[in-house]
Amino acid sequence: MNVNLKQVVLSIGLATVMIASTSNAVAEELSVATFIPPQHHINSFYFDWFGKELAKRSNGSLNIKVYPAGQLGAGPVQQYKRAVEGVADITFGLQTYSPTIFPKSVLIVPPGKSKTALEATERLLSVFDEHLADEYQEIKLIGMFTVAGDGWASTRDLSTMESLNGAKIVPFATMVTPIMEAMGVVPVQMPVTEMYTGLSTGTIDGTTISPAQMDKPWNFAEVSSHYIDNIPVTFAVFFVAMNKERYLELSDEHRKIIDDISGEEASMMGATSFHNEGERGKEWQATKPAQMDKVTSITISDEERAKMDVAVAEGLQKIFAEYADRGIANAEEIYNALNK
Repeated sequence: MNVNLKQVVLSIGLATVMIASTSNAVAEELSVATFIPPQHHINSFYFDWFGKELAKRSNGSLNIKVYPAGQLGAGPVQQYKRAVEGVADITFGLQTYSPTIFPKSVLIVPPGKSKTALEATERLLSVFDEHLADEYQEIKLIGMFTVAGDGWASTRDLSTMESLNGAKIVPFATMVTPIMEAMGVVPVQMPVTEMYTGLSTGTIDGTTISPAQMDKPWNFAEVSSHYIDNIPVTFAVFFVAMNKERYLELSDEHRKIIDDISGEEASMMGATSFHNEGERGKEWQATKPAQMDKVTSITISDEERAKMDVAVAEGLQKIFAEYADRGIANAEEIYNALNK
């Protein structure tokens, strides 16, 4: 083989390698912003699963880096804005902190037929296309899911309608204020990151929680004297949102991976994360750990719960009227669709 022929062969081989390498998707790392501590199950379970799925489906060419505890912006309130503006590629946040943006999605929050995060999330997904999709046009929605607020951590007994009168309690969302007021409660709006201090200083008498929040990382058992269950269950609703421009910049291969994992799979995995953590919290309390030694657990009686349910129904009608005043005439229809 002469020199010129060798050069041709080498050139063809080099070109083949370059073509093969460029046919694969460029490696990408997506930043994920959360406001919660690193050890929280959304970081340690949900985003661990999410990252592993992306890496597996992309053969390692699509990965995430999680920035917990507000490293890309403090607090939960601005998480949606951070997704829209691209402060992070993906953010985890609550629709309930942006009720004017998600007025229809937060209709899952009030008490209804759902009792668990899994049930409420399934109901959200069942009405999404018909009633909720237009609320997510600014971002690429990866998932939406709930956590059940089925307990009150408190510094006094709140198990009767009489004891609720005048009590300062943090609800799961501002929009249930009419329901809390119908029960005689003084609703206090406070992010979860401030509730420990609120309970310890007496700024609040109680807060709506998942049972696991009595334990780490929130440690509400340290600053509560009572845990009340059989309350009218309310829900917080969460999103995992991706900046739309960042999503569109991805290769076709990587966009398909995001598309395939988004929706039901990512949503139900989020609900599973919260459901499992809630069950863990109940089991933890049942073992009577030392942290619960000074906490009295009370189950609301059926008689008192029936009184509370009457107040819930009264509050719901006020909520629907408020929606109508804001131009959303079908709020009750959406609520009923979520509670078939």
